[in-house]
Amino acid sequence: MNNLLTILYVANQQLSTQFYEAVLQIKPTLNVPGMTEFTLFENCKLGLMPEDGIAKIISPPTPHPKTGSQIPRCEIYLRVINPQLYVDRALDNGAKNISPIQPRDWGETVGYVADLDGHVLAFAAINNQ
Repeated sequence: MNNLLTILYVANQQLSTQFYEAVLQIKPTLNVPGMTEFTLFENCKLGLMPEDGIAKIISPPTPHPKTGSQIPRCEIYLRVINPQLYVDRALDNGAKNISPIQPRDWGETVGYVADLDGHVLAFAAINNQ
């Protein structure tokens, strides 16, 4: 394994693309109808795919993704230099505050928000670095 693409199913690809571009401060490396990709670092991408598009592939036998909207099932945990900047940008662009930035018992300072579709984003810094 040498490449990771994590794909979030989103209600509105355009709005989610604008959200992630503003929060991450990077441009998509792919932005076509049906898929947006952001290169987070070498061999690691975050993708955005419309719920209706993926539903054509996975439904049935699985439920349509929109039936699980706003229900947290995982998180995207990003270690960054200044987590507060990312949390602030997320909140300024429509994210919901879940848990403010604070030292956590695993040795990192982390803040949690939910994006426009309810996906949990954690912005973290390792303490004493």
